[in-house]
Amino acid sequence: MKVIASSLRKGNVVEKDGKLYVILFAENIHPGKGTPVTQLDMRRIGDGVKVSERYRTTEQVERAYVEEREHTFLYADGEGYHFMNPETYDQVAVSEAVVGDAAPYLQEGMPVQVSQFNGIAISLVLPQRATFEVVETEPTTKGQTASSSYKPAVLSNGVRTTVPPHIAPGTRVVVMTADGAYVERAKD
Repeated sequence: MKVIASSLRKGNVVEKDGKLYVILFAENIHPGKGTPVTQLDMRRIGDGVKVSERYRTTEQVERAYVEEREHTFLYADGEGYHFMNPETYDQVAVSEAVVGDAAPYLQEGMPVQVSQFNGIAISLVLPQRATFEVVETEPTTKGQTASSSYKPAVLSNGVRTTVPPHIAPGTRVVVMTADGAYVERAKD
């Protein structure tokens, strides 16, 4: 199915020269002068090679039909990351290469969109936000104002981020799964 390049998003699968690519990053660039372009960073599904492509935003790109279903994350082991389809209870093993940077944010029981092509998992999309506990952070300095002065912290998943001064170790916080940025204190 042909679609215009500007409609492509992270996780979509496109076909180019008979090979399938999963989009890792998509950005529409509108320069002050000249035609707008869509910058795509893609990974070839067959061998994992990363490719960067530029298309004019109105250019037609062949999008492959991919089955997208919600799965629940179960566990990770030597074979990879295991997900279960909550409707059929089928389990899918996803390789570390496909999971990539999302690995530290996976939590047991987390709902994840898994894209499959011919029964092979090729990409996954995590929920936008996840809740983790702050394990380590600097103590609050007295007299520090509530302005936008953030301090470094380590979360229970091992990811380093920055949090406001009022956050202490043991506090549960909500972070963005895309980059680990602090959103808010957890309400639970």
